Amino acid sequence: MPIPEFVQDLRSKIGHDPLWLPGAAAVVYDDDGRVLLGRRADTGQWTLITGMIEPGEEPAPAIVREVQEETGVSVEVEHLMSVDVVGPVIFPNSDVCRFLSLVFRCRYLSGEARVNDDESMDVRWFSLDDLPELNPLHRKHAENARYSTGVPNFVR
Repeated sequence: MPIPEFVQDLRSKIGHDPLWLPGAAAVVYDDDGRVLLGRRADTGQWTLITGMIEPGEEPAPAIVREVQEETGVSVEVEHLMSVDVVGPVIFPNSDVCRFLSLVFRCRYLSGEARVNDDESMDVRWFSLDDLPELNPLHRKHAENARYSTGVPNFVR
């Protein structure tokens, strides 16, 4: 997985010490009620589509960009669903991060779901009745987003 240049610059100064980074996740539903998932190349796990927000980038356009880059699918952000703290995450190179993750409910616009970069080994649409193994938070977001009203879930 490529490390963003801004993270490489920070790592050159602080080594593997913990970093607090902004991230975003997309719960993308198509018109058939299926959710878009990617199987990560680094861990082999199925996840929502996620990514880091670049310095100066707005969160909603960041997740639209990430979905397009990783899956070839164009989406529209409908609303913010949740704000989560994820981690600590320890990467294979020993880097440690915590992510402030903004989770967006997105609507499919166009494109054929496919592996579109080196971050994923598979990309597919799944019905809620046939989800692969997901971490509990991603499963919760996938299920909650199906009937999300647009009121963010900031408290658990």
